[in-house]
Amino acid sequence: MQIRNRLPLVFTSGCELVPSSWLNPRGSRAVYVNLDACMGSQIVTIKVLERLKARYGGLYTEQNVAISGIHTHAGPGGYLQYVVYIVTSLGFVRQSFDVIVDGIEKSIIQAHENLRPGSIFVNKGELLDAGVNRSPSAYLNNPAEERNKYKYDVDKEMTLIKFVDDEWGAIGSFNWFATHGTSMSRTNSLVSGDNKGAAARFMEDWFEKKVHAENLDSQHANKSGTAKIPRRVSSIVPNINENRKEWMEVAASFKSSQGEPATRFSSVAKRVRNSLRLANRPRFVSAFCQTNCGDVSPNVLGAFCIDTGLPCDFNHSTCNGKNELCYGRGPGYPDEFESTRIIGERQFKKAIELFNKATEQLKGKVGYRHAYVNFSNLDVAQGNDVVKTCPAAMGFAFAAGTTDGPGAFDFKQGDDKGNAFWRLVRNFLKTPNQEQVNCQHPKPILLDTGEMERPYAWAPAILPVQILRIGQLVILSVPGEFTTMAGRRLRDAVKTVLTSGASKEFGSNVHIVISGLTNTYSQYVTTFEEYEVQRYEGASTLYGPHTLSAYIQEFRKLGAALISGRPVEPGPQPPDLLDEQISLLTPVVLDSTPSGAKFGKVKSDVALNSTFKRGDMVTVTFWSACPRNDLLTEGTFALVEILQEQKTWVPAYDDDDFCLRFIWSRPSKLSPQSYATIEWRIPQSAVSGVYRITHFGAAKALLGSISHFTGSSSAFVVA
Repeated sequence: MQIRNRLPLVFTSGCELVPSSWLNPRGSRAVYVNLDACMGSQIVTIKVLERLKARYGGLYTEQNVAISGIHTHAGPGGYLQYVVYIVTSLGFVRQSFDVIVDGIEKSIIQAHENLRPGSIFVNKGELLDAGVNRSPSAYLNNPAEERNKYKYDVDKEMTLIKFVDDEWGAIGSFNWFATHGTSMSRTNSLVSGDNKGAAARFMEDWFEKKVHAENLDSQHANKSGTAKIPRRVSSIVPNINENRKEWMEVAASFKSSQGEPATRFSSVAKRVRNSLRLANRPRFVSAFCQTNCGDVSPNVLGAFCIDTGLPCDFNHSTCNGKNELCYGRGPGYPDEFESTRIIGERQFKKAIELFNKATEQLKGKVGYRHAYVNFSNLDVAQGNDVVKTCPAAMGFAFAAGTTDGPGAFDFKQGDDKGNAFWRLVRNFLKTPNQEQVNCQHPKPILLDTGEMERPYAWAPAILPVQILRIGQLVILSVPGEFTTMAGRRLRDAVKTVLTSGASKEFGSNVHIVISGLTNTYSQYVTTFEEYEVQRYEGASTLYGPHTLSAYIQEFRKLGAALISGRPVEPGPQPPDLLDEQISLLTPVVLDSTPSGAKFGKVKSDVALNSTFKRGDMVTVTFWSACPRNDLLTEGTFALVEILQEQKTWVPAYDDDDFCLRFIWSRPSKLSPQSYATIEWRIPQSAVSGVYRITHFGAAKALLGSISHFTGSSSAFVVA
């Protein structure tokens, strides 16, 4: 998991992009990209597809490419094209947009160029302690008969697929499990992959260690030479009592640097998992994908009032009428980093269990169906009646937020009335007409986003719906956050269509997963009954009370077309608003340091002759520059190095590791000076030895030139 300084939801560096490409013997392909960011974006999808068309012709299109976000709430902002989703990032952020599009394109190219024969296996299992329902009062409004079919009020099932190369064996796994990316709280100011990003890092590292151990066993059995020292193992014999004095003497000879020029390449080359190092086998890739997480919180201890410590009001999630005081607690409360680690680790451990026991092979066709649908005025058949969806609108309870991140002022969840003052404020922007009010009822409209067009569209109207089929696995790509019961209804409806087809291609063993926040974003989808309660999720269900019914109708069409082999109408194209985007984010003008200090010089060092133990926090601060000067994609801002052979510094941990944090700040908002604080929580698995902390960055001169730099702390001992 990457944890880096976030400039109010606008800064990112090297989002982790996990691609997979499935190919059947006849050449049909499907591509799934798992993006360590909040959600898919329509304009990102449009531009990625344009690049793929220029490179591959019609091989990869909107039909067979899915780009899904894990829904971390601590990811980069400013890369969506509709106004309401980029307000908090001060508008569109071209830098965020470009690095995400570039990364997705590169990941698909890598997958395309490395297609190999192999097999895919699937497995399922329950994970009980990684998510709770944050809107139980809305869930309870669903029919009792329907609720009684399920043991829990959230989905506890994880579905995992395992990729096995014919030559190399296991090379990766994807899984889908419902829990929000909100273990990191709203007060967090660091870019983070949250619990799913952490889980992916844990699993990839687990597999690396597993393969290394197997190689050691093989070499020992064959007596074929000595094993290469892995990146986190010191060559110094770890006998603490005999070697501590020697280590301290060695460490004392390595003083902190004064800062020195560097190249961008040095950051890339030093990254622990850098792409320049030749591997003797394909690198293992793990993806923890998002599904119907709409009402599922990772803050599993429940929601409590921060002033009294008592549980929040059940129906409105308030404390003495105030939503600002009601917060969910994660399992590591009050430490949000610990909560993130625990929820990530729980998903990781379940994934290992399913991975090791996956024996059901996916067999059959690779297929797909896709359509664009205008959800702003869609006829939806319900028995003998026809109902309609509405232009997008958000209710008053949207502004109340959730227990994962409360709102402000006097808004509250479960509000189906609104109030006169906020209606007056709303009317300065757009007064909804009576037809819209009736259509959205019982939602009291706070923002009539679907009918707001200045300076450009505030919310989407045309949405993509997509089915990917890999053997008996069916992925439903949805452009939003379905609640637990909404997701169950959609899966059941599609399963009925697939298993009742005359072709009998699908049997009872069909595996249907929802891929949430895919290809674009349109907020939430609740059931009709949950919508009536108007908690946050219902207030954020944009297209009115029949939104879910509309999705079910359109996915039934896709499912029927998939099994019959018929094409579907492509539907109206969504707009490309890239040229209309507005950005209010000020650029970096100048970086500077105090007189006598160079960029990369240590501002606050470790103490002389320091010795730390596992679990301790090591903190070093450097004079630095704004990270937006160079996002160091595929490089690292922060590095922990271990000394080998008393002369060679070897990368041990970088800012893709959960234990390392890179925190950038300025002494004041308008100051050209800044510093980077690097914090290393020494893992229990760290080997004893001599270490140092290194920082990479790039500074901007007044005339705009960019200069890279580096600096290192004094050495210290971990014993």
